[in-house]
Amino acid sequence: MRLARQHKNKFDFLSIGIYIFLVGFGWVNIYAATVGGNVGSIFDLSQPYGKQLLFIGLSLFMAGVIFAIDTKFYERFASIIYLVGLVLLVGLFLFGKEINGAKSWYAIGSFTLQPSEFVKVTVCLALAKYLSDMQTSIVRPLDQMNSILLVLIPSFLILLQNDAGSTLVFLSFFFVIFREGLPNLHLYILVFIACLALITIKLGVIFAGGFALTVMLLQPLFSKGRYKFKFWHFLTVIGSGIVAVLVRYFYANILQPHQRDRLDLWLGFEDDPEKLASLRKTVLYNLNESQKAISSGGFSGKGFLQGTRTIGNFVPEQHTDYIFSTVGEEWGFLGSSLVVILFMGLMLRVLYLANLQKNPFSRIYGMGVVAVFFTHFTINIGMVIGLFPTVGIPLPFFSYGGSSLWGFTILLFIFLKLDSNRLNEW
Repeated sequence: MRLARQHKNKFDFLSIGIYIFLVGFGWVNIYAATVGGNVGSIFDLSQPYGKQLLFIGLSLFMAGVIFAIDTKFYERFASIIYLVGLVLLVGLFLFGKEINGAKSWYAIGSFTLQPSEFVKVTVCLALAKYLSDMQTSIVRPLDQMNSILLVLIPSFLILLQNDAGSTLVFLSFFFVIFREGLPNLHLYILVFIACLALITIKLGVIFAGGFALTVMLLQPLFSKGRYKFKFWHFLTVIGSGIVAVLVRYFYANILQPHQRDRLDLWLGFEDDPEKLASLRKTVLYNLNESQKAISSGGFSGKGFLQGTRTIGNFVPEQHTDYIFSTVGEEWGFLGSSLVVILFMGLMLRVLYLANLQKNPFSRIYGMGVVAVFFTHFTINIGMVIGLFPTVGIPLPFFSYGGSSLWGFTILLFIFLKLDSNRLNEW
């Protein structure tokens, strides 16, 4: 009993310290990207940097509340929290506000709230709860299907709101499911569907059907024994045709024109030289300006509030999705490297702590935290430097916005709370 009291509330201050530094440095760059050369009060709530300071204060308050709640609360009520998240997503179709073509926000006075940022937490909790249940066996098809549905249901609701970026992030939870023992067959299926989708977009449904049929005919080369036609072969071909039709419909009717243009450019599907030149001046404008800002920073950067492209607002939405370009211009390679190292350090630290957990729920939840952070970090920075198309994914703790900051804070600090009770979980 004395040992339990001795190890109660042993928080990982290394993770907390990295979090505080990233949030603080993120605000410094938001200030630089939005002050426009006119230095004013940092508490001006009419400016993004003033609002972000308020969001940071509320985030710290949320972290304190999370630490004050009993550890078992998160596991005990994970299913209810998940259902609340689904209700919030469904409510957007009735009460949501459309911003930049995506109906993903609730308007509360002059502030907006994006439920998908919090649903990442609810899915992470629900998935950890389900996979850690003693009655769940990931080798059983029913449990596999249930695990996948926990991820796909909110993903589909978010996709219907025309928020493809957030939908992409939810796919990161499949890393967690594979980590817990999902058979490799599902990975092969995902690769097959991805190839099928690319062929459909580039060549059409008929070629996609031919690809599926070819894979079925070549299947004996990768398996033992003689080829025998089985009913699942027929289902695979039919299912592939359905997937191809759905992909074609989604690409042509659901995606916005600018989203299709970005995808075509990234995949190299655009062949018309005139249209290609036009798209590079319009669709790639943000990327081009972002790359110019980063490269102009050189090794050590131009200095705080000295970035000419940042002060001149050359990069659209620089304080949100393209905030890393501010880091590159004003802090250079050194500052950018520091940010990358700290993010990697935080993710490796959470991964290390997750593997130390004695409670399967805490371990799986920690894996989910790493998966979400890694996806956001990789895609956002890859997007800013041109490795990935622009998909509207914020950089954790850096990009402007209360919803994203609160969502990431809650996601991280719930795990730190679970970890604080690790030595008592015998």
